[in-house]
Parts: sequence; structure tokens; C-alpha cells
Amino acid sequence: MVDKDESARLVAIACDHGGFALKEALKVALPDVRWLDLGTDSAASVDYPDFAQKLAEAIKAGQAGRGILICGSGIGISIAANRHAHIRCALVHDVTGARLCRQHNDANVLALGGRTTGEVVAKECVEAFLSTGFEGGRHQKRIDKLASF
Repeated sequence: MVDKDESARLVAIACDHGGFALKEALKVALPDVRWLDLGTDSAASVDYPDFAQKLAEAIKAGQAGRGILICGSGIGISIAANRHAHIRCALVHDVTGARLCRQHNDANVLALGGRTTGEVVAKECVEAFLSTGFEGGRHQKRIDKLASF
């Protein structure tokens, strides 16, 4: 078992076939990130809900503090991730969205589209997501409401 401090530094990453190339590119582009790669391991067709489930389970078990999910558009995998009460997954297309999802929504999972987001923008989004904190304050009551559903 990974200790709590170590798991907070680990970032789970998972994708379906539509996100495989971007997942691999992000791991190369961000070598200082401690990745917990949950698959998929090729461009062969797979079902995105299975990988959103794996990532949600890893975060719930404390194996990672945050996560990155990628499918072709980012839409399906973000919907699947948000079916889990402890996940706040934000689909973003630019660095502003990546920063705001952390500051205002305390998102713990970032979703990207492997067919809609280029590698440079995706890298910038992940960097912003991982380096931005939650502002709390007026935003906390909204997070508390989400947790009560």
C-alpha cells in the first residue's frame, strides 16, 4: 500500500483507445509527474466507462490524489467519471478552464479529448490543473452542496 503523502503526489491517468496517443504523449511531456497508469495500453478499441471506473476506484482507495482521463472527445469519459460521488471531473479545452476547475470547483479529475485537444494545450492544461489550488471561501458551500446529493 502506498502511504497517504505518497498517494497525494501520484496522479492517476487512464484513457480509452481515442485517448491513448495523448496519454502516452503527456507521460513523456511531463516526466516529473508521478503517474499511476491505469490503461488502456494500446489503440485497440475499449470502453471508456471501464477506465473511468478504474480511476475513480484508485482515487477512492487513496492510491492517487488526482486524475487525468482521456477519450476521443473527453465527453463520455467525463460523464462516466462523474457518476462517482467522490469525483469532480471537469472537461476542459484550455488552460483557463483547467485553472478555474481547481480554483472554483476543487476538481480532482481533469478530462481531455484526445481527438480535440493538441499535445501542447493538453500539457499546459495538466500543468495548470496540478499546480492550482482550491480557493475555498465562497466556493466551498457549492462543493458542500455537490457532496450532499
